[in-house]
Amino acid sequence: MIREIVTYPDPILQRPTEKITVFDDDLRTLAADMFESMYKAIGIGLAAPQIGVSKRITVIDLSNQKNPKDKIVLVNPEIVHKEGKQLEEEGCLSLPDIRDKVSRSAKVKVRAQNLDGKIIELEGAELLARAFQHEIDHLDGILFPWRLSALKRDLILRRIRKLQKSGEWK
Repeated sequence: MIREIVTYPDPILQRPTEKITVFDDDLRTLAADMFESMYKAIGIGLAAPQIGVSKRITVIDLSNQKNPKDKIVLVNPEIVHKEGKQLEEEGCLSLPDIRDKVSRSAKVKVRAQNLDGKIIELEGAELLARAFQHEIDHLDGILFPWRLSALKRDLILRRIRKLQKSGEWK
């Protein structure tokens, strides 16, 4: 089922999510809904708060449905190792049409659980490392503009307020 993407300034995007302790069909349905919603919105990653669910789960697919083996589900993820730096442009489905260069680690290792509750560890470099960090930030209530300088963040927030006043922002 496709769910609506929540946009800033919805409070659910700005608070940490709840740890998942029950691994059942409802969780699998949530993950499937997240993939469907992400594909419809033409994204490569989606965290549960972005569809209004305050749970610690995210989905990622850099292949954009081209390779089913590339689908990643992370439940209760945490970054356990970071190295290097990369500065690349990011966008976010919850901040439509807002993009900026964000500094992130170039490589990361993530520890999480899969949909059965089994502990998994995944490593990512470049775009995958960026996606891991961006989506885990969502689970911690952090949006990518919070990773920018105060000046850049202020410019983005002013732009959003202007779009809200004109009725062009959801």
